[in-house]
Amino acid sequence: MAAESTIMRPSSRSAARPALLTHLVRTVRQQQLFVPGQHVLVAVSGGPDSVALLSLLHRLARSWRLTLTAVHCNYGLRGAESDGDESFVREFCRERQLSLVIHRPILVKRRHRSSLQAGARDARYNFMKRLAHEVGADQIAVGHTANDQAETVLMWLLRGAGMAGLAGMPYAREDGIIRPLLAATREEVLTYLNREGLTYRRDSSNEKPLYHRNRIRKELLPVITGLAPAAVRVLQRQADLLREDEQYLTGITNKLVRALVSHDSKGVQRVDRQAFNELPVALQRRLVRAVLRTYDEVGRASSVRVVESVRRVSLKGRSGARLSLKQALVILDQGSVRFSPTIEKDHGHETDSGQGKREALPFPVPSTVYWARTNQQIQVQLMARRAAEKMDRAPSQGLALFDADRFSEPLSVRAWQAGDRFSPHGMKGKSKKLQDFFTDRKVARLERGKVPLLVAPEGILWVVGMRQDERFVVRGGTTRCLVVSVSNRTSEKE
Repeated sequence: MAAESTIMRPSSRSAARPALLTHLVRTVRQQQLFVPGQHVLVAVSGGPDSVALLSLLHRLARSWRLTLTAVHCNYGLRGAESDGDESFVREFCRERQLSLVIHRPILVKRRHRSSLQAGARDARYNFMKRLAHEVGADQIAVGHTANDQAETVLMWLLRGAGMAGLAGMPYAREDGIIRPLLAATREEVLTYLNREGLTYRRDSSNEKPLYHRNRIRKELLPVITGLAPAAVRVLQRQADLLREDEQYLTGITNKLVRALVSHDSKGVQRVDRQAFNELPVALQRRLVRAVLRTYDEVGRASSVRVVESVRRVSLKGRSGARLSLKQALVILDQGSVRFSPTIEKDHGHETDSGQGKREALPFPVPSTVYWARTNQQIQVQLMARRAAEKMDRAPSQGLALFDADRFSEPLSVRAWQAGDRFSPHGMKGKSKKLQDFFTDRKVARLERGKVPLLVAPEGILWVVGMRQDERFVVRGGTTRCLVVSVSNRTSEKE
């Protein structure tokens, strides 16, 4: 049986002009969220923030000549509780003669609860944007408060985000989403509801420590506010300051893109290498991220790790060096850093063996590279033997140890080439053609070009995930180990 949500019944209505209304109007004007005479959709869950937002906008509607349409999404995830929320919102809007649209999206349940929550959010936003277009609404108002902003900043901080993440949620997004209560605390919202005698619903799922945000709200934020009572205000103001800095630096980056990046009709972009290398590190990172973003289907920002790998190639790589990323192929080419949307073939090097082109990814120690052909992340680091052997005492396809004094750098990762040979571990030093090794392992011709090889100047160290080379394995006298770990990646996160 679904848990029942609580209806909160505050005290009697106050006749004085509410402080929260003054606060909201100031935010709307300062942030230019909307102007008199516009049509605003208002997302209403029935919770305290959204009820306060709709109530405040209703009070403004006459003097500002606003057209309001409330939108409620009933996902049915909490059974009778969800239906109770819908009934509450219906009655709230009926009493105020407000237009209401009810949407009941069908969500596909996913393995992780957080994924389901994200899916519900995406479904809600997508529906409201479609509805706004259909009815000619100018803006879509949602009820996020300064507390939501503080929680968001803390979440991104714990993920290791850069300035864009720490800037939190904007007051207004380019797709028409606005947040008129973002500068108001949840305490101010509850005070308003109490003084106006307004009831609201409590979502029981918000009380459970199932979601990361809930744990930050229930466990982390109370500790922080215990140390610094004004923490919510401080985090909200900090986000405002960082957002202004972010907007300024974004403008600078856009100018650099126009000045330093050339384009052709095939989607290839070139960045002047010397000019790029002379930029401050902060602008180098932003420029790389801006270029790579154009190759992502939904414009997602690349991770710090990916951006740093491109910077290293530009700063230290030799002409012809290649870096194969999930988003694009990066090549150092005649004084420029060349970005290509697809992995290109090197004409004259294709064979009927299924071998792909000969790109080699520079692999300095320590570092991490992404091998797009198998969606694998490969990491290398140096360790003392005792520390390395503690990592995993059993042989593993995802972990390999090498005697670091038996080969030199630079290391690279590449696909196999015709004529490649190595000495498979266990064959007492006998060499074998890699093509024959693949045949013995029943690796299909079309799959062979996908297998990453870890290569040193002395030869192939590891056919990754399959077999190490006998010449470089750890022996009795080994003191320093190269530790190589491999993991599969399902997504690219910032």
